[in-house]
Formats: sequence, C-alpha cells, structure tokens
Amino acid sequence: MNFELSEEQAMLRDMLRRYLREQYDFETRRARVGAGRGQDAALWRALAELGILGVLLPEAAGGMGGGPIEAMLVSELLGEALVAEPFLETVVIGAALLAHGGARAEALLAEIAGGAVRIASSLEPAMLAAEPAPGGWHLRGKLSVVVGVPGASHLVVAARTCGDGPSLFLVEAGTPGVTIQGYQLIDDRPAGDVEIDAHLPGDALLGAPGAAGPVIEAVLDAARAALCAEAVGVLRRMLDDSVEFAKQRRQFGQPLAAFQALQHRMVDMFLALEQAVSASHLATLNLGAPPEARARAVAAAKATIGKAARFIGENAVQLHGAMGMTDELAVGHYFKRATVIAQSFGSTDAQVARYAALMRAA
Repeated sequence: MNFELSEEQAMLRDMLRRYLREQYDFETRRARVGAGRGQDAALWRALAELGILGVLLPEAAGGMGGGPIEAMLVSELLGEALVAEPFLETVVIGAALLAHGGARAEALLAEIAGGAVRIASSLEPAMLAAEPAPGGWHLRGKLSVVVGVPGASHLVVAARTCGDGPSLFLVEAGTPGVTIQGYQLIDDRPAGDVEIDAHLPGDALLGAPGAAGPVIEAVLDAARAALCAEAVGVLRRMLDDSVEFAKQRRQFGQPLAAFQALQHRMVDMFLALEQAVSASHLATLNLGAPPEARARAVAAAKATIGKAARFIGENAVQLHGAMGMTDELAVGHYFKRATVIAQSFGSTDAQVARYAALMRAA
C-alpha cells in the first residue's frame, strides 16, 4: 500500500500533532474529566480555528475538501492524545449525513466548520418510527447509549417511515418532546439515552423517505475506518508508555526491559500494532470501493483492531503492574478507550461474522 502523504496532508498532520503535544497533555485531560467536563469548549474552538472541524467538509462550506486519508490522519492523532471531543460524531458521521439532506441540512455544514454545531446520531431505524403529520412528521421512540448527545446541538436519527427502508431525520436537541438522560461511558466520554415524542417540520427529513439505507451503510463504514485509525493512536501510546516504563522500572537490580521474557512480550505488542496500522490503512483505502468490497475491508480491519486492542491493552496494563489501572496513570485510560472502540459499531465477534457472511455471498 502506498501511503505517501501529499504536502498538504503532511502539513495537516504536523500542525495538529504539534498543537496537541503543546496544549493537551494527559494531566490537562484528567483535570477536565475530574471536574466533570471530559469535553472542553475551548479545545473545540481551537480545533475549529485550526481547520480540523472542516477537514472533511466541502470548500463551499468553509472546509478543506479532504477525504478518507485526512480523516485517518486526524483520528489517529486524536487517539494518541486521548482527545474526547466529538470529531467522529460531528465531522465523520454527522457532516456526512447532512451532506445528503436538503438546504437546511447543508446550511449547518458551515456551522460545523466554525465549531458552532455538534452532532450526535443514532442510525438504528428499528428504535424510532416516523409518521406523516400536518406540516411535517411525528417522530416517536427511545434510543440508548447515544454517544455525544449531552453536548450536541442537533441529532441525526434513522427511523422507520415505510416498508422500503430507513429514513434520516434532523432533530434539534431543544425540540419539545425530546428528553435526554446523560451519563459518562467508561472512557469518560458523554453519552445518553434519548426519548423522542415530537413533531418535526417537513424539512427535517434528509433525502427521500425510505431511501437512506445505502447512505447509512457507507457512513457507518467510514466511522469504523476512523475508529480504526483512532485505535492506532491509542495503541501506539500504550506501547510507547509500556516500553518507557520497562526501561525505568527496576526489579532484582535491573530494569524490567532487561528481562528477555518481557522483551519478547513487547515485541509481540509491536507486531500487533503493526497489524493494526495495516488494518487501518486497508479500511481507509477501500472506503471508495464498491459497497461489497468496502464492507469486507472494513469488517476485516475492525476485527483486527479489536483483537489488537485487547492484546496490547491487557499487556500494557500488566507490564505496569498494580498501578496500571490507577486513575493517575495514563495507560488505564487508554485501555478503556481502546475497549470502547473495539465494541463500537460492531464488536470484534460481530465484525468476524459480518466478514464471513460477506465472503460467503461473494
């Protein structure tokens, strides 16, 4: 795979890496989480000013017009810094869904680039039903574990409207009849359960009714690919921290890194990381492929990432000993994020089953 970056892509990577290393360290994040704000409005504004929130948006909306490789670069760096801001939910998923809507939805793209809009989404249509109503639609149902919804300004949700397929709707978070019960996940990110019994205007429907299935599948695969890239950043940080700890920690008069058994274990962790990197690249390169090929590549990549996340995470914590899961040490927080990534948009087992089904159908 040829992953030589263009000059613009290299500049984007270097700019974001430099900013995060200078302005967003683990202690800063830990303090925010401890104060009950895993997400930070100031950091979100900074990401907007750097152009990160517009990296995937069209130039007409104030974006950079980037694609899968830019999404991969940004996601990997956000994972390496353990950034909790909803780049995935707002930019990778939300903006892609809005791009298939009407004028009202497209008008929000510029506000995403400027940091004024945050999107949360739920793309399981079985949970909501929408019926035509005077002047628009009536949406009813309950959603569980919607990531990013407590701080979101808008929701994009899939609902049943007819027998042909799912439909997408844009819902403002403050709409009467929308109730949100928020909480934090184990990786300190905000999520919530949503109950909807609300009237929506006609332009809340994104695209044609019953025709959102292919869009949803493509966006979900893009989200899985972005998560694979984020996982690479998370896993690389866990490995780096483990190697550094093994060099410094001494037992029986010598560093842990001097013990051959631990050297072999860290080599195995490195090999798992390299497999994860290749899997991330595979998913990214195939996002523009025909749907079946895209789905196979992404399912294989997500399954590989899930296995690597467990292997590297468990060994990183074990190498740190009893302090591995303490709140003061970064490695436990990274392991929690890796665990959530492995379960998001289909667990490792689910992706293996998906890949097998796709191969049988090929």
